[in-house]
Amino acid sequence: MSDIKKYTGPRTQSFIPVKEIRDGIVVLEDGSLRAILLASAINIALKSAEEQQAIVLQFQDFLNSIEFPIEISVQSRRYDIKPYLLTLERRIEQQDEELLRLQTREYIEFVRWFTDSVNIMSKKFYVIIPYTGGAFTNQNTKKKGLFNQLLGSKNNGSGFRENSSKFEEQRSQLEQRVAIVKGGLSRFGVRSEQLNTEQAIEVFYNMFNPGENHRNIPQLEQ
Repeated sequence: MSDIKKYTGPRTQSFIPVKEIRDGIVVLEDGSLRAILLASAINIALKSAEEQQAIVLQFQDFLNSIEFPIEISVQSRRYDIKPYLLTLERRIEQQDEELLRLQTREYIEFVRWFTDSVNIMSKKFYVIIPYTGGAFTNQNTKKKGLFNQLLGSKNNGSGFRENSSKFEEQRSQLEQRVAIVKGGLSRFGVRSEQLNTEQAIEVFYNMFNPGENHRNIPQLEQ
């Protein structure tokens, strides 16, 4: 036992560039801000050749029109079928006819067998919008970071109040970019919505726990 040495290398948290998430805005370690949009998908294969060409040209025009970089990210996860099966099982208890109960049980078994045989994936599409016009820093959150938010630790917000004016100024600039991107996406049929704080934390939580099909995100303390 005396030969066992304690690990003294960098902690996992030191490899994560996210410092904190406030009001849906991701604050990175370098002080820059990020907004995350959840975007809908277009099944372009179902469109006609003319529609496909129009969508591609509109997307090209959108990219050429913005004067700042964006990142498009796709998060794929195995679809969690358990809530759907539980709903069906509750319906069995409400059925009065034995034939309907039997058919529902057979359907549940079929769905369970099918999902065990085939990996049904759900995909979510995100657009990340940056703003790096000045370093927003918060000294009181250096020892907290994103991990504490993932675990539901309480944040008194005192550090942010000290830099509230600067943060609000930079957030205003970022929100202008968000509006530009949302408007550009809507031109070719892509709906988008900015994530709030809890939704943004859930995105990062799922990134750090890719093997889990479903996990309730800790509630943020007010």
